[in-house]
Amino acid sequence: MLSPVIDADGAPFWQYAARGELRVQACADCGEARFPPRPCCPHCRSFACEWRRTDGRGRIWSYVRPHPPLLAGYAEQAPYNVVLVELDGLPRIRLVGNLVSGPGAPLDSVAESRIRIGARVQAVFDPGSGLPQWILERP
Repeated sequence: MLSPVIDADGAPFWQYAARGELRVQACADCGEARFPPRPCCPHCRSFACEWRRTDGRGRIWSYVRPHPPLLAGYAEQAPYNVVLVELDGLPRIRLVGNLVSGPGAPLDSVAESRIRIGARVQAVFDPGSGLPQWILERP
């Protein structure tokens, strides 16, 4: 399993994820949410930020099943799905992850036939790595 590369701007995201919370960075001045995390607001240029908790719900905006695996660390699990999830209430925020049958389940635990653009999903967290993953809201 690959581990995330953690930089200073993204470190709070991973700290919250390790506690099972999905949070996104937002500007403390204009309120605009942003992802990936970065030091300056692209809308008002403020350096003030806060981390807002989300309910972890969204919809699959897009997905792919890489063949062959693009990252060597995932070779044993190929083929696997990669989903791009648009968070509810935050239409500019899209997170990459995997659709799984439950927290910590194998990356190929959901049949490709069940993956649909627009499908409702909920964030869960891999118990071993803390990586955000996604499950179908109505399996």
